[in-house]
Amino acid sequence: MPQLDRIEPGTSPDEDSRSDAVGAGLDTLDTPTGERRESGWKRFLWGVLPPVAALALLIVVWQILWSAAFWPETTLPAPLAVWDEFWSTVVDGRVFGFVWTSVHRAALGFLAGVLIGTPLGLLVAKVRVVRAAIGPLLSGLQSLPSVAWVPAAVIWFGVNDGAIYFVVLLGSVPSIANGLVSGIDQIPPILPRVGQVMGANRLASARHILLPAALPGFLAGLKQGWAFSWRSLMAAELIAVSPQLGTGLGTYLNQGSSFNSMPAVIAAIFLILLVGVGIELAIFRPAERAVLRARGLTGSF
Repeated sequence: MPQLDRIEPGTSPDEDSRSDAVGAGLDTLDTPTGERRESGWKRFLWGVLPPVAALALLIVVWQILWSAAFWPETTLPAPLAVWDEFWSTVVDGRVFGFVWTSVHRAALGFLAGVLIGTPLGLLVAKVRVVRAAIGPLLSGLQSLPSVAWVPAAVIWFGVNDGAIYFVVLLGSVPSIANGLVSGIDQIPPILPRVGQVMGANRLASARHILLPAALPGFLAGLKQGWAFSWRSLMAAELIAVSPQLGTGLGTYLNQGSSFNSMPAVIAAIFLILLVGVGIELAIFRPAERAVLRARGLTGSF
């Protein structure tokens, strides 16, 4: 009986089949779920069509409300008037200057916030005295509207780039630091202990254990930090207006309000929203997807 020759003493064929089934089930549980391969065009359609459809529906409702003339033209302009204003900035090239002025300021301020907020978050997460001293302050700063810092920044630094970067930093650093603290707090305690047993010092433990293990929470903090950077920049550009600062998207919005041009105001809001969504889809969404995929958590993407 060839089949019986492979059976170990003290076991039965039924027990062997059950153990094989259990092993196969455990292997299935270890396999990441949600990794159904979709073609590139299908993924593109699923990512593009829903927001485009929502935007089209919004424009239709907007057109209906404008046609009904519930509000005067100065309050609710026609979609075509807003499009003409937006397209005029594209044709004469002003829109590229607006976007570049704001985006490069936000990017530089955000990168500076990462350089400051990352070590600050490590200190708050791992040093009890530091957490007790400035942990509540970071939470308070995160909830403080960034526009509140603009008058003080203008008085301290003048109407220049220093005031704008100061406001952007105060908007981004608390969120980045708190995101890293939250990510480190969720790390299983055994991981740092394993690093100590293997002889890792504090710097090596932070680089090779804490930061990689806290990456999902840290990435959420970076994402929120960018959002606060962008909002802080818009608040600063709205208030701190000077020819020396150039014309960013916030300044363009301020100009539309000053000239009582509702098409320009809505066009500026549209551009601010477009840049925010573009950064999210081009940078943070792929990074978040890669981190979750590496941990077998791709079901939500």
